[in-house]
Amino acid sequence: MRIYVDADACPVVRQTEEVAQRYGVGVTLLCDTNHVLRSDYSEVKVIGAGSDAVDFALVNLCRAGDIVVTQDYGVAAMALGKRAYAIHQNGWQYTNENIERLLMERHLTEKARRAAGKHHLKGPRKRSEDDNLQYREKLEKLLVRLLEAENGN
Repeated sequence: MRIYVDADACPVVRQTEEVAQRYGVGVTLLCDTNHVLRSDYSEVKVIGAGSDAVDFALVNLCRAGDIVVTQDYGVAAMALGKRAYAIHQNGWQYTNENIERLLMERHLTEKARRAAGKHHLKGPRKRSEDDNLQYREKLEKLLVRLLEAENGN
């Protein structure tokens, strides 16, 4: 098992590494040439800039049983298709039961935004330390569950 992080502008890289290191699980951070990262724990893969290049590289690398950290619903859907687990930076898990709804909501929101001609919408609220703690707890719970299943517990 390995954790793959869609690391371009990902706010939970440090939290992911801390949890993974505690359980001895490897982490790969994927970013494009505009977001070069360094890490003492994770393997860093810098992918050439290009539309969705990091997304496709991540999906090509992940395997069944791996964990993918992403805020991109499309990446999550492709990871689920490979029987990997996908978790959002806010701690909620993408599942086969919720991914179609999430993709449809994204599509309808984009469609409404284009129809209204709005291009500059208010972004998400500022990330808090509670958000980071919630993510860390959810990732750890998922990781422990998967490691126990891997060990037959």
